[in-house]
Amino acid sequence: MLRHLSHPVTPLAQNATLIWCDVTGAGAWVDPGADAADLAQIAREQGVRLDKILLTHGHLDHVGATAELARVAGLPIIGPHRADAFWLDQLPNQARVFGVPEIPPLTPDQWLEDGDRVELGELTLDVLHCPGHTPGHVVFHEPASRLALVGDVLFHGAIGRSDFPHGNGRELLESITGKLWPLGDDTRFVPGHGPESTFGAERRSNPFVGDAALAAGGAPGRGRFY
Repeated sequence: MLRHLSHPVTPLAQNATLIWCDVTGAGAWVDPGADAADLAQIAREQGVRLDKILLTHGHLDHVGATAELARVAGLPIIGPHRADAFWLDQLPNQARVFGVPEIPPLTPDQWLEDGDRVELGELTLDVLHCPGHTPGHVVFHEPASRLALVGDVLFHGAIGRSDFPHGNGRELLESITGKLWPLGDDTRFVPGHGPESTFGAERRSNPFVGDAALAAGGAPGRGRFY
């Protein structure tokens, strides 16, 4: 069974999420945006043996501590989709905008494609390419646990912004309705920011992409937060 623990980092309270296999103890940090030393300590406290780092997309608040954590713990960096190379190449500029010390460009050890699978102990995570917020955004889904890590595609009561460079509102809407909703209403998801929810709850009440909102014309691509 997959277990998980989220630890908000950065002033944007980005959910860096530790996931692990409860049989083998093999784990990964998903989107380690800051505080590499704290993240490594949390993994040790949970008895998790870190195996890799997984990235949903290339925005600084999701990747800021990746290189340091990878170096200190000797971890490969997996994801996102190659279409987010633009954002990872722009990390020095992103750092200047955020007002933090410069972060060099980042190249993962492995880019991901839609339909790929990532092994973690006895777990298998399915990879879904979900562009819109960024062109190379991916979502990780563990079917047995009915849990998805969706980054900034979808939030409790909101959706991701699509007005950043290379964002696309139509693609974001298609990613949510075409890739996430088919995973099932009872699937719980960990967003990049804010509390967890289920796809069913968002279909019932999300003012941007819920069923009622879409029937009324919706507001695709106009996310509320990040």
